[in-house]
Amino acid sequence: MARFDAALDRLCPDEDWDGPLGLAVSGGPDSFALLLLGAAARPGDIAVMSIDHGIRPEAAREVAFVETICQSLDVPFTSAKVTLGAGNLQAKAREARYAALVQWAAQQKIGHVATAHHIDDQAETLLMRLARGSGLPGLAGVREWTHLPGSDVPLIRPLLGFRKAELEAVVASAGITPVSDPSNENPAFDRVRVRQHLAEHDWLDAEALATSAHHLAEGWRALEWYAQLDWEEMVSREDTPEGAPQYRYYCNVPRAIQIETVSRIVSALGGRVSRSEAGNAADRLWRGENASLGGVLGRCEIEKVEKVGVEMRVWRFSPEPPRNTH
Repeated sequence: MARFDAALDRLCPDEDWDGPLGLAVSGGPDSFALLLLGAAARPGDIAVMSIDHGIRPEAAREVAFVETICQSLDVPFTSAKVTLGAGNLQAKAREARYAALVQWAAQQKIGHVATAHHIDDQAETLLMRLARGSGLPGLAGVREWTHLPGSDVPLIRPLLGFRKAELEAVVASAGITPVSDPSNENPAFDRVRVRQHLAEHDWLDAEALATSAHHLAEGWRALEWYAQLDWEEMVSREDTPEGAPQYRYYCNVPRAIQIETVSRIVSALGGRVSRSEAGNAADRLWRGENASLGGVLGRCEIEKVEKVGVEMRVWRFSPEPPRNTH
């Protein structure tokens, strides 16, 4: 399809092509469509990984089926079996899947990795996150271009302009019967309930919802740009006389930017903090109170900025001193 070729050219232009395009293929209709479209668009320059999450006994046969289809298309294939940690099943499966893809990309010198997220996935994601009260980063939905978590491997979603029904038609026209994961029909999962709700209510237009997610993503990119500017112009490192690291932040921006900058400062000092925690800390500092978060202590002062001749809030961050346990 011309739309798929155009999406690949936009997300992975020729000058950025560095190694084969890696495709994550589970054996479902969406990922098989990704395989078929990818093989047609980049013949001889794609590779496939299929992952057994160890959740269902059928998964090993499904991975073997994907391998058979790849052999028929002369596409290099790699399989992996992962072990899931305790906690939310779908979240842990996603974490393990991405970790396996990162390792595969490094071993096979994969240039970009693509997954099969589409318009209907995007609509479901937006509704789920709205229901959870997510902020702008969450409402931006599934990104067309990002990185595999914890790596510098580009992760692209070239099918975000396609409806699920279109992808099913691509697979059917190739005479392939995709595998069916019963968890996709299990109402115990939030996504399944949202999917059923979308199917029952015609006024909820998946394409319109996905478009809204795209607009929100543009807003988030603008906020990220502003936060980068705030970091570069308003944050400086000034170590204490003892050599301990300390950051000074002249804060005079909207709260959403404060949250991003505070999070980045905490990270620079070796701590970890959620956006919610960073927001609570920013609120305390804005009121003139100290704030402790992620092993970092933030203190609020008022200081005259010589180059502009006005007083501004200045927040200083340093590693939190050890607590006296006696």
